[in-house]
Amino acid sequence: MALLTGKNILVTGVLTDASIAFHIARLAQEEGATVILSSYGRVFRLTERISARLPHLAPVVELDVTNEEDLAALPERLRQYVPHLDGVVHAIGFAPEAALGGNFLNTSWPDVATALHVSAFSLKALTMAAKPMFLESASVVGLDFDASVAWPKYDWMGVAKAALESTSRYLARDLGAENIRVNLVAAGPIKTMAAKSIPGFEQFEHLWDERSALRWDVTDPVPTAQATVVLLSDWLPKTTGEILHVDGGMHAMGG
Repeated sequence: MALLTGKNILVTGVLTDASIAFHIARLAQEEGATVILSSYGRVFRLTERISARLPHLAPVVELDVTNEEDLAALPERLRQYVPHLDGVVHAIGFAPEAALGGNFLNTSWPDVATALHVSAFSLKALTMAAKPMFLESASVVGLDFDASVAWPKYDWMGVAKAALESTSRYLARDLGAENIRVNLVAAGPIKTMAAKSIPGFEQFEHLWDERSALRWDVTDPVPTAQATVVLLSDWLPKTTGEILHVDGGMHAMGG
């Protein structure tokens, strides 16, 4: 039996077939899951086109995680395709250009608020929107980038990731009694559309080349996707509030 046989999984953040989210959706299908994607606005049609590149065409539901009407309508939209959910993948992050690139001391609150809303608060918003679809148990997995240090140029997105990490722990605490697990996968740098928006991304590549314990490939999202699929499965039934690092061991290496 495959890892996700019989499970229904909602995957957010699929924009290109190079994204981590795309490979999570692909592997989830290969492991037996029924996958539903979400998208919104101008990129909705793009997600529909990319869905055709999966092993099985996945339906796409409208969801802007900053829109209360979309969040409230999520269960109804999902029930058009599946009777319940067993897992949710939060692959959402955004910071305005003014919040990145070495502008930390000059970034205004509206730009910071956007980064925190989209990249951190949305984990709570998405989880609670999907919760009516959960049965006896569920697994929520978010994509992270290690927020324990200050990275070059990452600025307020780094702060947002720290907020994401804290949010996942509080969700794990408050939802554990309902057998809902909440975990994060902290990936090393991957060349995705999101990465291209980070000024100085090449600095991350050099750091990993020099310091990660295992050889790191910035073009390979599969190890991160594999870790996510394991967390979505029943193989880690008592793991919650955890940050699983898939970064070649970089987080454990000294300076």
